[in-house]
Amino acid sequence: MTLAGESAFMRTPACSMKITTLGDSAILIEVGDDAFAVRALAAALLDRKPPGVFEIVPAYTTVAVFYNPLQLANGGTTTPDAAIRAWVKEVGEAAPHAKPAPGRERVIPVCYGGESGPDLESMASDKGMAVDEIVRLHSSAVYSVRAVGFSPGFPYLSGLPEALHTPRRASPRTVVPAGSVGIGGAQTGIYTLATPGGWNLIGRTPLRLFRPEAAEPAWLRVGDIVRIEPITQEQFKAWSP
Repeated sequence: MTLAGESAFMRTPACSMKITTLGDSAILIEVGDDAFAVRALAAALLDRKPPGVFEIVPAYTTVAVFYNPLQLANGGTTTPDAAIRAWVKEVGEAAPHAKPAPGRERVIPVCYGGESGPDLESMASDKGMAVDEIVRLHSSAVYSVRAVGFSPGFPYLSGLPEALHTPRRASPRTVVPAGSVGIGGAQTGIYTLATPGGWNLIGRTPLRLFRPEAAEPAWLRVGDIVRIEPITQEQFKAWSP
């Protein structure tokens, strides 16, 4: 069985990757809008990570590599930037055959509307839809984590039904409560910390998706599959993390 995006990536030579230098200790590799290709390259880089490379971060269309330039220095014959680029190009040849770790399935409880989702009713009115229909569509979709960022652990989820695509708010809020579930354009996102934000807030989860004290602080990672379980306001308040 061929995974989605696999054949397209196998036709893409490593030399077609665009590599951009980010300061003196990171590079950004542009791969293309292919979730499997991004994850395959990240998996291949991780599998053959040399000393000095300390973080590999896949996103929607790119993979960022962070490294310690002092550990990549080789007596001045090659710069750290040139060394890291050569490694990426070499590994890129094998990337189409890499097998990314399968995404974990995560279930997230969400309380919709009311104080948990202050934009739900206005969104329903603007779309000419019943609130219950928006909740049904949003909670029945199957989402994929395409990127984690903006704030620590914040997941960008693809898979939002087209009927729910909504532009971000013209005026962002100065503070969005942690756990808020929002819609921004064609994506769903979950605020892991209380931060400013301009997404349309339709619900809130009692789960803590970012725990700095944990071995893996972010509860979601790229490639995970997310399903949503609607809960009541009473269940939200009684939730014990």
